Amino acid sequence: MPNNNRFVALLTAILVIVAGIVLVPPPASAATYTPPSLRQRVDLNTGWRFLKGDAAGAEATTFNDSAWQQLNVPHTWNAADGADGGNNYYRGVGWYRRHYAIPASFAGKMLFLQFAGANQVADVWVNGTHLGQHNGGYARFRFGATSALRVGQDNVIAVRVSNAHNSSVAPLSADYTFSGGIYRNVSLHVVDPLTVQMLDSAGPGVYLRQRSVTATSATVDVTTKLFNNNASSRSVVVRTVITDANGTVVADQSLPARTVGGSTGVNVTQTVTIANPRRWDGLTDPYLYKANVEILDVAANRVTDVVTEPLGLRTFAVDADTGFTLNGRELDLHGVNLHQDRAGAGWAVNDAQHTQDFDLVREIGATTVRLAHYQHDQKAYQLADERGLVVWAEIPLVDNITDSAAFRANTRQQLTELIRQNYNHPSIVFWGIGNEQRSDNATTNALLDQLAGLVDSEDPDRVSVYASCCVSDTGAVNSHAEASAYNKYYGWYQGSYNDLGGYLDSLHAANPTRTIALSEYGAGASTTQHALNPGRPNAGGPNHPEEYQALLHEASWKQLDAREYIWGSYVWNMFDFASDARNEGGQPGINDKGLVTRDRLTRKDAFHFYKASWSASPTLYITSRRWTQRSTAATELKVYSNASSVSATLNGTSLGSRSSTDHIFKWTGVTLRPGANTVQVTATIDGATVIDTVTWTLG
Repeated sequence: MPNNNRFVALLTAILVIVAGIVLVPPPASAATYTPPSLRQRVDLNTGWRFLKGDAAGAEATTFNDSAWQQLNVPHTWNAADGADGGNNYYRGVGWYRRHYAIPASFAGKMLFLQFAGANQVADVWVNGTHLGQHNGGYARFRFGATSALRVGQDNVIAVRVSNAHNSSVAPLSADYTFSGGIYRNVSLHVVDPLTVQMLDSAGPGVYLRQRSVTATSATVDVTTKLFNNNASSRSVVVRTVITDANGTVVADQSLPARTVGGSTGVNVTQTVTIANPRRWDGLTDPYLYKANVEILDVAANRVTDVVTEPLGLRTFAVDADTGFTLNGRELDLHGVNLHQDRAGAGWAVNDAQHTQDFDLVREIGATTVRLAHYQHDQKAYQLADERGLVVWAEIPLVDNITDSAAFRANTRQQLTELIRQNYNHPSIVFWGIGNEQRSDNATTNALLDQLAGLVDSEDPDRVSVYASCCVSDTGAVNSHAEASAYNKYYGWYQGSYNDLGGYLDSLHAANPTRTIALSEYGAGASTTQHALNPGRPNAGGPNHPEEYQALLHEASWKQLDAREYIWGSYVWNMFDFASDARNEGGQPGINDKGLVTRDRLTRKDAFHFYKASWSASPTLYITSRRWTQRSTAATELKVYSNASSVSATLNGTSLGSRSSTDHIFKWTGVTLRPGANTVQVTATIDGATVIDTVTWTLG
């Protein structure tokens, strides 16, 4: 017997053809929908051979790679860089080769090789045939491989990757290590010749534009880019089924049949309405529907393809006076910047590691994340959707540009890829068009203007944003994007951390209609360096006391929290990361501004300050806990907590209780005795007793 859902679909299609009208059937009582599994994805991560360096003729099927290193991807040849520092890390060519036997069952199908990320220029061959070259190290890319792959036989896939400097590819430079290699997943995608477009800048081919979202109704335009790879024409019906989180159908609509010529693509748009929608509401309720688009071959009476995309229904706005609103309510966007780098892996980060990163972001209580300075893996945007984090996504236009047609085309390509591949993620609100351009000249401004216009044409509903630094805050580079943001390091590279609020007020007063965010702020911190109430250290020097980072963030957040007009603030950075040109804070090759160490093992003091300030999770934390060996008896005790009152003891003797309205509790004039000293603090949070203890040894 046919599947009931398939039977209903076919019957609907026949009625559509006969009537020649759009049918919007009333929703069946508690009808459910499960999309058919039509597409096949073959994981190609295992069984690669690798050579660091160039190899003439390595694309050839008969090339002998037996002496090459055996490995799996994701992989980067710079995984160890940052561990020993220095700027002599390898930037050059690496080769990857593997064999794959195509099953006979794939005959008659369309085959596409997909790379989720390879930095930064990748050339791909199959059986000696060059499929193409991709320029850009961060976006997903696909190549059609149907004619090159031999079904039922062994095939050789060869990939040449280069992370060498390339004046035509952004970024030209940046304050991070450019890991080279196939550092994300590789896969083969097998689809019917009558399919949703696979080569639309490697996007999903289905795009969900939210026209109207209220408490009573949501209207969504579903645009499907359909392609008929058959030689002859086909009569096609496109059906959209919207399901809730339980799989229950909330909207089901088919378009009238249309003829699509052979080797031809068409775009079709359906408008669907969802009654009484449950909205994607940030951390409070990150509710997700699913939009399922089916392609029906009428003559064959079969569904040939289905694409399922997330749908989170929400509205948002940015106001120069009141900041950010989500679904009509003000939402304080406070969060972190995030790089994809980590110790021991470099950029070759797996799904479990992405999940750990977002667990830590949620633990701290962030409401937003800036995925800097480039397109991240799909897993990151998926996690943001599911966790309710508002996302700033951006392209790697960093520091400088090349005044060439090739460079300008590459930045437009990378922005197009970013938007199309991530269009349906409800977490994304902001498209970043650049970061810290060091020249406010005509060439730079012309490019930024083009990119802002590209955002408007590709996605007129979201907000373009630019992060400014190192030129005048009133310069032209700040005038192209819809939202403005500034990277300012008061108390680290300039002035005092108490200057931040005054700077922001002056900026706001000078242009009251400009929407303002603080896109970067922070300070370095080594978990092995400590001092009591230290002054501002040399940012490029060897000493970065952990306590200074905490003082800077305490002061910075107090000033940010008091200014409603700031639509978003982003700590730089959530994690320490590799930056080959740096040699500071006792960690060569590392930017140590993270709130968590690069290996994710240590949450620094400042992390717990933000957790106490942002999160509802019970927090009680004694600072300077890693400063275990003391040489001076006189000290202070500082605690971060979201309790209203905290009591403390030193070696069993009460130090009394303290109250606080800023989550910072202090006991001054504390005197340690020679030997081990036990400090214990206690608080009541949500009716439960919470205790934290440290041991400091004097002498």
